[in-house]
Amino acid sequence: MKRHLYKLALPILLISFACNSLTPAPPTDSDSPTDSPTLTESPPAASPQTPPTADSPTEVSTTLAGCPLFPADNFWNVRVDSLPVHPQSAAWINSIGRNQEFHMDFGSGTWDGGPIGIPYNVVAGSAVPKVAPQFYYPDESDSGHYPIPQNPKIEWGSDHHILVVDTETCTLYETYDMSFDGANWNGGSGAIWDLRSNALRPDEWTSADAAGLPILPGLVRYDEIAAGEITHALRFTVEETAGYIWPARHQTSEARDGVPPMGARFRLKADYDISGFPPEMQILLQAFKTYGIVLADNGSNWYVSGAPDERWDNDMLHLLDVLSGDDFEAVDTASLMADENSAAAK
Repeated sequence: MKRHLYKLALPILLISFACNSLTPAPPTDSDSPTDSPTLTESPPAASPQTPPTADSPTEVSTTLAGCPLFPADNFWNVRVDSLPVHPQSAAWINSIGRNQEFHMDFGSGTWDGGPIGIPYNVVAGSAVPKVAPQFYYPDESDSGHYPIPQNPKIEWGSDHHILVVDTETCTLYETYDMSFDGANWNGGSGAIWDLRSNALRPDEWTSADAAGLPILPGLVRYDEIAAGEITHALRFTVEETAGYIWPARHQTSEARDGVPPMGARFRLKADYDISGFPPEMQILLQAFKTYGIVLADNGSNWYVSGAPDERWDNDMLHLLDVLSGDDFEAVDTASLMADENSAAAK
């Protein structure tokens, strides 16, 4: 994650993990695997459901462990297949890479010593110790105590995200660049999200992601493939961004024409033929068409985020490498905004 917070100096933290923590130097986003990592046998997934029609509801509540992943009318959960193409679509896609292939940045097994993707932790908050991490972006982090289980699942890549869902309160805790020094947790920033609310971060605040958005609702989870449908937008990264648009709250460089802003949303073109792909991948491709992908962080171009799971078939995921920027278009989401300080879509 690239960060540029005005009026903040970025101290260089060289913190070693204690026992049971990560000690090898992790790869950067651009170092993510391009060859298939270790494979595990994947059980057959459910056949994809019939794609939504124009008469289908425009919003569906996505849930995890009994908690909503934000309200049904939240930006992440609304369809964009009928919205107009953004006037900057061609320029933004050229900036990212019209002929550059997509990469599903998640899978089964390990690569370079760690799981592939962004994991998450589901806990009963009352049973987990609460800690107050020391953040080096404290002015844009939520103060308070974060439930971090012993030996939490932590992103192996350069960003070291820890995501925790407290099922007792339906609260999401997300932290960035986390490490444990043997006594205390330290990190870059932290955000606390009420999963039943459409509240956004204060304007110009980061979160655990550079766009100031939550991470978890944008991850591909294998359970959704098994269920037969993904009903939310997906997170992706690009190398260069400029400015930010609703519902993003934070930028890493000033806005300028021709370069996509944080919060930009793209979708797979409606006429892209997905019928030749395996059923599991058709579910993912249909989500690209119906809900699209949201630009949430700086990283490798067209890298789509998901959670590690031993049920993923990495060879199958690599079938989607055939996708390129030219197969997508940017969506004009301005008509969805009812209030610039709320993620609720109208």
